[in-house]
Amino acid sequence: MEAVAKLRNYPTSPRKMRLLADLIRGQKVEKALAELEHNAKHPAVPLRKLVLSAISNWKQKNDGGDESQLVVKTIFVDGARTLKRMRPAPQGRGYRVRKRSNHVTVIVDTKADSPATKGKTAVKEGAKTNKITTNNA
Repeated sequence: MEAVAKLRNYPTSPRKMRLLADLIRGQKVEKALAELEHNAKHPAVPLRKLVLSAISNWKQKNDGGDESQLVVKTIFVDGARTLKRMRPAPQGRGYRVRKRSNHVTVIVDTKADSPATKGKTAVKEGAKTNKITTNNA
């Protein structure tokens, strides 16, 4: 059974957070935590806490089950509110500064519990055999 954790309104741009999210997508939880712990980018700290929160949520749902098979099933970063500020510019003008923030959602699940991927592989294999028979006939 999967568990979800959300980080809302974190004040860094979604583009910077997506760089880290792409690093840990689909990896085992232990490896993802190790990568985030040793990453120099500043959003790595809250993202690591978010993964730890998702693990804790999974433990509560599954009565403290074994977390060694947990995988970061889904992680996505959405844009949140943008604070608009003005910066002084030459000749009495003002440049607009957009201070962006983001929402991050992490879903963790055991690798064996993903029936959607089992169904997709069966369909893909069937599609391959149909294409081969169509080309040979």
